[in-house]
Amino acid sequence: MKKLVVKLFRDMKQSIVQCIALVLVIAVGAFFYAGLSSYSQKQREYTEDYFATYHLSDLNVYYDRVAVEDVAQFAKVDGVERIEARYTTDALQYFDGYTAAFTIHSLPSDNQINRPMIIEGRLPSLPAEIMVDSHYAEEHSYQLGDSIRLSTNGREVAFEISGLIENVEYVKKNATQDHKTYAIAYVAQEAIPKIAGSLYYNELLIDTKEGYDVDFIAKTMEAQSVYLSYLGQTSKERSFGYAQIQQTIYNNGMMSKVIPLILFLISAIILFLTMSRTIDSQRNQIGIMKALGIKNSWIMFHYMEYALLVSIIGSLVGCIVALYVFIPLVTASSAKSYSLPGITFALSPWSVLPPLLFSSSFGLLSVYWSGRTILNERAAHAMRPKPPRNMKNLLIERIPGMWKRISFSHKIILRNLFLNKKKAVASSIGTMVSMVLLIIAVGTQASLLKIANQIEDVYTYDLRVDYKIGTALEAIDLPSDIQSHHFISTLPVELVEANNRENATIVVMEKENNLIQLFDQADRPIAMGDHGVIVPKSYADHYNIVEGDFIQLRFTQPERRNQSVTMEVAQITNQYNHPSFYITPTYLESFRVDYHPTSMLIKANNDTELAGIRQFFEQDQRVNSLTDKQEIQESARYILNQNQFMFVMFIISAVILSLGAVYTISSINIHERNRELATLKVLGYPIGKINRLIFKENIILTGLAAVIAVPLGMYCFTIVINALSSTHQQIPDQLNVTGLLISILLAFLLTMLSNLLLRRNIANIHMTESLKSVE
Repeated sequence: MKKLVVKLFRDMKQSIVQCIALVLVIAVGAFFYAGLSSYSQKQREYTEDYFATYHLSDLNVYYDRVAVEDVAQFAKVDGVERIEARYTTDALQYFDGYTAAFTIHSLPSDNQINRPMIIEGRLPSLPAEIMVDSHYAEEHSYQLGDSIRLSTNGREVAFEISGLIENVEYVKKNATQDHKTYAIAYVAQEAIPKIAGSLYYNELLIDTKEGYDVDFIAKTMEAQSVYLSYLGQTSKERSFGYAQIQQTIYNNGMMSKVIPLILFLISAIILFLTMSRTIDSQRNQIGIMKALGIKNSWIMFHYMEYALLVSIIGSLVGCIVALYVFIPLVTASSAKSYSLPGITFALSPWSVLPPLLFSSSFGLLSVYWSGRTILNERAAHAMRPKPPRNMKNLLIERIPGMWKRISFSHKIILRNLFLNKKKAVASSIGTMVSMVLLIIAVGTQASLLKIANQIEDVYTYDLRVDYKIGTALEAIDLPSDIQSHHFISTLPVELVEANNRENATIVVMEKENNLIQLFDQADRPIAMGDHGVIVPKSYADHYNIVEGDFIQLRFTQPERRNQSVTMEVAQITNQYNHPSFYITPTYLESFRVDYHPTSMLIKANNDTELAGIRQFFEQDQRVNSLTDKQEIQESARYILNQNQFMFVMFIISAVILSLGAVYTISSINIHERNRELATLKVLGYPIGKINRLIFKENIILTGLAAVIAVPLGMYCFTIVINALSSTHQQIPDQLNVTGLLISILLAFLLTMLSNLLLRRNIANIHMTESLKSVE
């Protein structure tokens, strides 16, 4: 048995490059599985614990003004576990060249809901003290004890920083997680008169009891607010930060299942082909071992050791690289995307088991499947090479004069391909699988670019002005530098489909609004109409909605009293970012629902006047937030940058898998044809000519693989995109010609690189040893 161990390591040494290629193939799958599974699991566990520990509010209720004595009645509402009142307002801090926007909250006494996590310092206890989020402080080099001046409610107010914090309700501030021009701050309850002029509240935080329906509690709160200046409500599920992190967790969870599964399957196919071809190429060695009296079970175990050893090394290498490459990258990405203080990503020791079990299982299966036939043969029969097969004339030989015109080298290629059809098919399968992965990788990268580019195509306005709840936009004064403006309203709804309810958003805008451009499924611009609702493709695909169908939407704003309407689907539209339903005010009012715009879109005369227009609206106390063209462009770049590294690694992994597959299969082909190639060398064929012979064969096999790989890759790409998409995230599922050409070109370049690496194998063929191996 010691001799078999020596033979094992000798075989690995003789085919060290092939062994390394197999290790890399397995390592790629282990790398993505270990990294993605650890990342998604930790992110899910951390956020669940974070929300529970710091008591993220289940419901926020907004008022223009609510007195201290009015709060007590709401605590008696059935299902309310705890209720806290606070004052919320906006403020500005002016810098040279730009302005930072603040959202300031008061901290209730004995604060339990939306508790801040103190990073440094302490809670504010005096009216002149304030806590600022740590990221904003870091961006502006603020420290404890520093003084800041804020403009709010028409007055300048000075504060001293008592603490740096992060808060559970702001795991994500805005779309681009901008820490330079947007900040969150908290003041003591005693500071409310200093900011507002008197002590009152305008927001209630509600923590509900487990098992109670939040919608029912929301209706009760609205009913009891009939004599108060009630404005509206927001549930936890509809809060920006919570919705964004939940969508990210869902996407990461899907990627941790889909991407590793694809890589595992591809690595399994490559491993299966390689091990089966390796055993078949060593049939004479198996015959010698049988003749020496070695049991069949030990011979089988000997080859299984090779597969098992490669699987162990590949799995360990993949997990180690994931620990030192993937984990630091996703840690940095997570820090830029969300405010999750204290979160650390680590690799689970158990993450090495699935790739190890998966790859070793296929390796052992391929050894058993290929070895059982040879082991059943007698030793003398196995030691002899397989008898050459009878071959009929090729079709091209039957064409008069055609075969004579073909060069001798090309005749050898054609004969070899058609004489060894199974081997040619096996080689093509390895190349085809690799090309499919390249198509998926390049296609997903192109989809990411398309998602980012569509932002600027859809939103063509220069400035979006979002007003506070209850603001009447009809009486808004406008500066003179505006070329055009349009009002829109954004309403929270639910799509009711059978027993399912899906959160959604409906945007109401005029037909004449040309500052938001929608595109149909062929990416052609579409126009609004008064006869139906425009449905995003992400919802249409999930619920099998087509044009002409009728869908039921339920308005979830309490003031709408959960009114349900049945709308006709006018068109389906591609929306890659924040998909929403679109209707006109006329169509909305046909259901006896009043139209009250909440935002205004503005197109400036020219870019030079945009700064003045923005400054005009910053002075308006009714304005809640501003979004300009630059922020839209930053949002597009943000989407691209946040996902870039993942797909770049995916493409690199696809290249490694492809190179490993082509090289291993080609090296086995050369090993099986040692006698044939040695014969050519004896006949005087120069090494360069033999290299060109092998090169042309591999190019032909790659071309044949491309014929099948292109439609198969497109089909697999569609499956992957559908798996990663959801109702709240549409990913383009159309491969463009450029992406396909790049994938095919990469496959041919990798084939050429493999041929260069294989030149050494051909040069090292020993003519006498190869020709006398049968004897």
